Amino acid sequence: MRCYMRGSSSSRYRDVKIDDILEAVGKDTSQFADQYRALFSRFLDLGKATPLLLPHILKEELEKIAESNKQLQEGPAYALLLTGQEVIVTQGLVAIALRPDIGVWKYITVNPSDMKIETVTASKYLGLKENLSGQPLKADEKYVLEVDLGAFRRGLPRMKRTRTIGQGVEFMNRHLSSSLSRDPAHGGINGSLFQYLTTFSWAGSPLMLNGKLKDHQELWQALVKVEKMFATVPDETPYSEVEDELQQVGFEPGWGDTVGRAKDTMDLALNLLEAPDSVTLAEFLSRTPNMFNVVILSPHGYFGQKDVLGKPDTGGQIVYILDQVRALEKEMRKRIAQQGLDVVPQILVVTRLIPDAKGTTCNQRLEKINGTTNAQILRVPFRQQNGEVLQQWISRFEVWPYLERFASDAARAIKAELVTAGHGDTPDFIIGNYSDGNLVASLMSHTLGVTQCNIAHALEKTKYNDADINWKAMDDKYHFGCQLTADLIAMNTADFIITSTYQEIAGQQEHVGQYESHNAFTMPGLYRVTSGIDVFDPKFNIVSPGADPDVYFPYTQADRRLTKFHPELKDLLFGGPEKGKSVGQLKNKDKPIIFRWLVAQKDPVRNGEMYRMIADTGGAFVQPALYEAFGLTVVEAMTCGLVTFATDKGGPAEIIEQNKSGFNIDPYHGEAAADLMADFFEKCAKDSNHWREMSDGAIERIQSHFTWKIYAERLMTLSRVYSFWKYVTTLDRTESRRYLEMLYHTKLRPLIGRVPEAVNQQPLQNGGSHMSEDVDPPLQNGVS
Repeated sequence: MRCYMRGSSSSRYRDVKIDDILEAVGKDTSQFADQYRALFSRFLDLGKATPLLLPHILKEELEKIAESNKQLQEGPAYALLLTGQEVIVTQGLVAIALRPDIGVWKYITVNPSDMKIETVTASKYLGLKENLSGQPLKADEKYVLEVDLGAFRRGLPRMKRTRTIGQGVEFMNRHLSSSLSRDPAHGGINGSLFQYLTTFSWAGSPLMLNGKLKDHQELWQALVKVEKMFATVPDETPYSEVEDELQQVGFEPGWGDTVGRAKDTMDLALNLLEAPDSVTLAEFLSRTPNMFNVVILSPHGYFGQKDVLGKPDTGGQIVYILDQVRALEKEMRKRIAQQGLDVVPQILVVTRLIPDAKGTTCNQRLEKINGTTNAQILRVPFRQQNGEVLQQWISRFEVWPYLERFASDAARAIKAELVTAGHGDTPDFIIGNYSDGNLVASLMSHTLGVTQCNIAHALEKTKYNDADINWKAMDDKYHFGCQLTADLIAMNTADFIITSTYQEIAGQQEHVGQYESHNAFTMPGLYRVTSGIDVFDPKFNIVSPGADPDVYFPYTQADRRLTKFHPELKDLLFGGPEKGKSVGQLKNKDKPIIFRWLVAQKDPVRNGEMYRMIADTGGAFVQPALYEAFGLTVVEAMTCGLVTFATDKGGPAEIIEQNKSGFNIDPYHGEAAADLMADFFEKCAKDSNHWREMSDGAIERIQSHFTWKIYAERLMTLSRVYSFWKYVTTLDRTESRRYLEMLYHTKLRPLIGRVPEAVNQQPLQNGGSHMSEDVDPPLQNGVS
């Protein structure tokens, strides 16, 4: 007996044409005509009160009609309808958005009166959906702007398999390496690789190549010549001792710090010119000396290193960036040293300067980042149209009128800092964060011609179900028109995008990904997106963060333990309940402790020791969220060696290997989760090594996949591969760039023009605050 539920139906319909599906479904609905007519008629009735039905309603109603007929469950109609993500009831029709596989969408309409089933385009489906907004198109509005960015991707490489989503750099390396050997009569991409290498320089001096070599063929000949020269030179010989001789051949510093390192790099170049492959290309590009100045943009909130967590719009993103900077600087310094260059890299985190800083350092223009050699926070103020500096904090939803000028002012401030430091006047790489930072990164990278990386952290459209279709109703307060348009522009402008998990891009079989939801959507009266963000685009890469290694480390490292926190933590664990901190009381100190966080924690150092103290007891950490985008607390606990039980809805499902490094639990089935925990601790009671084996598995899993060191290594390689990709595809992307510029000027700027500037307020006495408590709109789907 076959039962096509969500998991199995996807593979069945992944590559099947919708018309073929409809033919099969048509036969199926004819065979079970009464049941399916009752189903779609039921949808019509439900639609009178709620014209937009969510997938759980669809599934519940399907299960009802199949209760008395198991044969119906075996048919293609039942299997296909189970993949429905929403149902629209309008104009006597039932329209369904089907997702037969991750990233694959089909749309159908059903007329319950005659059971006529038709396929419709995304545009037609979205047009029907617009009727639900209360803002349907007027009769005389013959045309609506349709945004189809997919038209500009035709001819560019695109992944096809769902399992490869998020592996963009691997795909790009395969594509680029195969292109290296094409059209050799005209230089092909070999010529582009040679020209790319001639662009490298530092402080006015060329790196890797000088003007003696004219094309890739001369490069080949020079590399062969040097290969013979190096044959008798010891590998440990410093590059400086052969530098003059190599300059005569056409080579400049940057190939390596020793003859051995330079020889390896040149051998990679020879292999690329002779018989390219993706592994060789990735390794060669990872060694190129073109990343010295990095700019990271994060405009909103209070960006500082002390006394900022917990303030409005100020939380995990700040911690992420500070940890990111420390890891990136270490990796940059290591690579530059291996290249044989005497350069100290510069990282600038550019954020907003807030004069009314509320006791923080956010009113200081420059602030050195702790734990780094040459990384700084550079703060640039928001300015009103009249040039006045905005004094106070404002919500992330209200920053839009300031960003264009902020981008311009920040570019000048960055240039000034780099020139002062003797680092030239242009960054090599720009990283945007969240919607505002990504938009500023887009404006800045376009002007400067710099490689751009985007990190969303959170996409508001997926947090609030009706932020698109009902954008007008919420726009006066939350300005989702600006936010969604900025996301659409910035994500398509970016050279590459990094996410923490696969599901952030493309979700799971039963859950739509954050980026995936931006492929087709409508904002009635503004525009209709039929192809927005494509999850199969090779710009997507999964680069998972880690936990701060100075704070989160295994409980077994006794010499690093923070015993000063033990009295306080013991009181928290074994003392009485304290409102806002703990619930209940542990009386038996000899039993393993199972715990979860009830409120957000602001002291990571203490948190790390808390995890380790729980591990001392042979206990466990539980994270039972209904949905978790990534799961940083899961990484933190596992880093400390604490056995972890975490939700299988979202990122933790990718972090934990079931029964090897921890346990995934279904938050909707509490009894099963409790049984799993009870079973684990029963095994621990019988086998004293069982808990330790799971703890060791957790530590090994994190150290091999989720550390900031791995993150930095991967990000630095990505920056180089996509810089090369940007160089060789500049002409191919001119059209899409112009299209996005049109969208920026004709849609986003007018929307921003409707957002009022904040009224400047003077700081209050005695540490008072003008901040509004109502920062976020109420959540529609329980995800924060």
